[in-house]
Amino acid sequence: MASKELLRTPAVEDYSKAIFALESRSHEPVSTNALAERLGITAGSVSAMLKKLDELGLITRVPYRGARLTADGRRLALEVVRHHRLLESFLAEALGMPWDRVHAEAEVLEHVLSDDLEQLIATKLGNPTVDPHGDPIPSADLELEERSTRSMESLQPGDRGRFVRVSDSDPEMLRYLDGCGISPGDHFSVRERQPFGGPLFVLFGEREHALGGTLAGAMRVEVDRSAPAAGAHAEEGG
Repeated sequence: MASKELLRTPAVEDYSKAIFALESRSHEPVSTNALAERLGITAGSVSAMLKKLDELGLITRVPYRGARLTADGRRLALEVVRHHRLLESFLAEALGMPWDRVHAEAEVLEHVLSDDLEQLIATKLGNPTVDPHGDPIPSADLELEERSTRSMESLQPGDRGRFVRVSDSDPEMLRYLDGCGISPGDHFSVRERQPFGGPLFVLFGEREHALGGTLAGAMRVEVDRSAPAAGAHAEEGG
């Protein structure tokens, strides 16, 4: 195994985190093309880095299917995810940065956060379990508790529950939700669903909002137990 210093390069951390996110969604090996699309780089560049990660013992290659993280690779990915989500929480709660800006800042700072500063931030914030977007924060022991959620897009009239999580990849989407006064933790009920892929009309408190397309697909919810449970699954994010 290579030294810790060699492992902890920004590129190695970014790849490990990206593989972890993609692997968590499908529980299948991560293909070169899927990784290239997520990272916004060429498949050739991905292939070269996967070879390096394999040599470092962070992944195993599955012939004709893709790559999986090893135990060491998963641990590294979870450490980076913990850094990222703690930083997002600190920037939002302690510094008052809008939730649509914290992701980009944390993407940079996650690579330079020391273990000591990580612990100070966690203690200062009261050891939070979720970040501002509702994504779970791995514990100090690098254990990650995923809750079973559904996409808002999958709901039907009469469904009700709690909005718990949203993708942080689109700042404009986050600004829109903020302008609507919608944030993780809010309770809702679905009043109407338009046919042919039309929007959902959803009540948050006394205000009704039309939610559809990409936005409804990015919003993850916990539905009341009395509501239909089809399609429940967990999904990893940022």
